[in-house]
Amino acid sequence: MTASATPMTAAQLRAKMRIPLIGAPQFIVSGPALVIAQCKAGIVGAFPALNARPAAQLDEWLHQIKEELAAHDRAHPERPSAPFAVNQIVHKSNDRLDHDVEMCIKHKVPLAITSLGAREDVYKAFREVGTLVLHDIINVKFAEKALEKGAGGLVAVCSGAGGHAGRLSAFALIPEIRAFFDGPLALSGAIATGRGVLAAEAIGADFAYAGSMFIAATEANATADYKADIVASTADGIIYTNLFTGVHGNYLKSSVVRAGLDPDNLPESDPSKMNFGSNRPAKAWKDIWGSGQGVGSVHKIEPVADMIARLEHDYKAAKAKLVG
Repeated sequence: MTASATPMTAAQLRAKMRIPLIGAPQFIVSGPALVIAQCKAGIVGAFPALNARPAAQLDEWLHQIKEELAAHDRAHPERPSAPFAVNQIVHKSNDRLDHDVEMCIKHKVPLAITSLGAREDVYKAFREVGTLVLHDIINVKFAEKALEKGAGGLVAVCSGAGGHAGRLSAFALIPEIRAFFDGPLALSGAIATGRGVLAAEAIGADFAYAGSMFIAATEANATADYKADIVASTADGIIYTNLFTGVHGNYLKSSVVRAGLDPDNLPESDPSKMNFGSNRPAKAWKDIWGSGQGVGSVHKIEPVADMIARLEHDYKAAKAKLVG
């Protein structure tokens, strides 16, 4: 393997970012417009490969993102864009996985985020073209399994994170991971402020990982009602259930009510019914809206650039206060 094909280290990735924040990939919500805006603003932007439909559209999206970011970098050499990432659902129901990985390898995407399964062949293929792979985990068991199979880094999805999330506190899980892993580590869980980004670093993560706040971004592919509900909601408006996909996750209570369901009396789902492929049920994510507990810090719909400018100001102010 040549030096040019070596995945980035955490330090190398951080050097390309304005603040240590990764925009989480979100079903339906994350598309080229949001990713490009996030990267131009100086954070990693990410989207699920499955958002590109039909499958052939993924090639077009990757080309568009690369071209627009390259044009931005030529016009703004003083503040180049941050890298982007593509999320791959590594679950047996995802019948597009091989195709989508092939497209990402073709375009040599800088970062990949894998979820719901760890596959050695996928990690190896990405590593050979210099793609850093971060794998979503909710506990130490899954973290160890992903690293054993070749993942380059981890995303600790802790209590309070939007969409599919774990039950463990970040204050418990991050130290346990750091006891055996010193590589790239991101923290997801109710992060929507500059202080939250700094807190993620303070407890041992290299990067914060946030998604729900970006649902309210002007560039997000979310309905007006979805964005309005994000702005109007607080942590009390989030419910944790496995009903909609078979995997436990956090959702906006308002969307559950709007769908005609009682959020206080939801049945348990059969995990074997998970489906994330081309035949994935449309109800989850489209009608039942994912969201993390950090929505209480989201107060308006605005462009990504304004969000990141505010987070950077708060992040630096909080850091100065701690060290000063």
